[in-house]
Amino acid sequence: MALTPTLSRWCGRGRRISPLPPQRERSRAARVRAPVLLALVLLPFASFAADSIARVEAYLGSLKTLSAEFAQVVQDRRGQVTDRATGTLSISRPDRFRWDYREPYAQTIVADGKKLWLYDPDLEQVTVRSLEQGLGATPAMLLSGSGKVGDAFSAGPVEPFKDWTWYRLVPKEKGSDFERVSLAFDRRNELAAMELVDKLGQTTTIEFTQLKRGLSLDDALFRFVPPKGADVIGEAVAR
Repeated sequence: MALTPTLSRWCGRGRRISPLPPQRERSRAARVRAPVLLALVLLPFASFAADSIARVEAYLGSLKTLSAEFAQVVQDRRGQVTDRATGTLSISRPDRFRWDYREPYAQTIVADGKKLWLYDPDLEQVTVRSLEQGLGATPAMLLSGSGKVGDAFSAGPVEPFKDWTWYRLVPKEKGSDFERVSLAFDRRNELAAMELVDKLGQTTTIEFTQLKRGLSLDDALFRFVPPKGADVIGEAVAR
C-alpha cells in the first residue's frame, strides 16, 4: 500500500493533492493544495543517490506505528500557495493508515490492509477500491507499505537545508502522477516533512508535528464503515 497526500492525488484525484493515485474527478471542482531548495553539493551524485535510498529504508524498516499532526501546503509551479490543510495521521505498518483532514474541510482516507476508503462528508460520498489498485508506487505506499523503497523508487540527491536534510526519490512507474517524492529528517533523525512534486509542477509540502512512533494504536482507527445514506462508489464487499 502504502504518500497525496491532500490525499487525493496521493490517494487519487479529488479536491486535494494527496499521497495516492488518481480517481475520477468528482462533481465539486477539484482543489489542489514550491519553492526550489538549494543545497551545496559536496559529494558526487552517485554517493548522494545511494544515501537517499539507504536513509529512507533504514527509517521505514524500523517503523511499526506512527501518529502525528500535519500541516499541508500546496503551491503551483510559480510558487503561489493554492491550498492549505491540517489534520492527523496514523500509520500501522504494513498496509494500514488513516489521514483525517480537519481544516478547511473534512476528508478521511483509510487503508484497512485490503481496501482503500476515501470519504468526503460534504459530498456524502465514499470511494472504495482494492489497496493494490489504489496505491501502487505512491507516497502513501512509501510510508505504509511493506516493499523495499528501491523497488518502487530511484534514488535522487541528498540536500541539507537549514535544520533538515531532504532525501529525494523518483517513482520508477512511468504512469505515476508524481515526478519526485522527498522525505526530510531533522537533527534528531526524525521524520519532519514530506514533499510531493506532480507532473503539473505543483508541490505539496506536508510538515509533521507531535510525531510519535511505536505506540499501540487502536485497530478501530483502520476500519471504515460507510455512513448511512452515503453514496458508495466501488466494490465495498466484505473485507
